[in-house]
Amino acid sequence: MEKFDVVIIGSGPGGYIAAIRAGQLGLKTALVEKEKELGGTCLNIGCIPSKALLTSSDHFMFAKMEAVKHGIVIDGVQVDLPKMQQRKDKVVKTFTSGVRALMKTN
Repeated sequence: MEKFDVVIIGSGPGGYIAAIRAGQLGLKTALVEKEKELGGTCLNIGCIPSKALLTSSDHFMFAKMEAVKHGIVIDGVQVDLPKMQQRKDKVVKTFTSGVRALMKTN
């Protein structure tokens, strides 16, 4: 059985930062995550995906309700939910890739 100086449970913002710091201090560190992607709930299914969808919704509302106040007429503005979901997934993937890269380099 492999032995570690520190075992951190969960790869959310506190977990992955603690793992990086422990490694920087020379401790043999294990980071345990039950999900397939690093980053925790906030990054994968909570804060970040929600904010990505809210940003898309804000853009829609601006185009539908506010643009005309600036002399911009946009007819037929519609929501393309599959594209909104794709954008949200891309945002999440970008962040999880960043966390993964941090873990590999530390």
